[in-house]
Amino acid sequence: MAGNIMARVSRRVTMACVASLFLMGAATAQVPAAIPRLASGKPDFSGIWQTLREADYDLEPHAGRRDAPPSAGSVDGGKIPYLPGALARRERNFAARAKDDPRLKCWALGVPRSVYYPAPFQIFQRDRDLTLVHQLGHQVRTIHTNDTLHPAEKEQGFWLGDSRGRWEGDTLVVDVTDFNDETWLDRSGNYHSDALHVVERWSFLDADTIAYVARIEDPKVFQKPWTVRVVLNRREKNFELIEDYCFTLVYDQYYPHKDAK
Repeated sequence: MAGNIMARVSRRVTMACVASLFLMGAATAQVPAAIPRLASGKPDFSGIWQTLREADYDLEPHAGRRDAPPSAGSVDGGKIPYLPGALARRERNFAARAKDDPRLKCWALGVPRSVYYPAPFQIFQRDRDLTLVHQLGHQVRTIHTNDTLHPAEKEQGFWLGDSRGRWEGDTLVVDVTDFNDETWLDRSGNYHSDALHVVERWSFLDADTIAYVARIEDPKVFQKPWTVRVVLNRREKNFELIEDYCFTLVYDQYYPHKDAK
């Protein structure tokens, strides 16, 4: 009995160390063999996932404040490399974050923010695509993995961008383009323009843990590309998404019931 307990404790400590190394950008562990796979042999990310990190509150390192717990940050190198003029706008966003955060207006969270927002999301996967359904607002995103290209039409940006994935071994690499400029990257006012380009890398640390890396490029806002890293944890087997639609209007005022007096 004592041996089994020690083995479980040892495994938990080992996985915590692997996750910590990943978040510092230094993980070198091989993908374990015992991960879920499709019939085709590709890793199967199907399931309900959620991060336990504080990335959505502020991607950069910060002390605790009334609207955010303290965090060492989720950005490689600590600081986001803003252009000088863009940094001034970020500071204005921060000052007005209590009312201007797009999530408070019930707008789609965008990419990559929807992945590390602190609410669960479910992945449905088949060989040709992955469908991500997010609990908040029930936004739906499709990652195409059937060798199709981004649309040629570029006149309209998308809230979630257009996602085209490919496999590099057991890592899913997703190229995301064609954004609008209406979303933020976190609650503290970090933002992007319609020139945003995101390259995501999804890979298993073990069967219940995903290493998520997003390389962010936007020449209108940032001096150079930069990288976000978070860990996603699988929710327990019987967990289910709940109805969590977002609205800002006074429901009874704008949508009166038929039997209202």
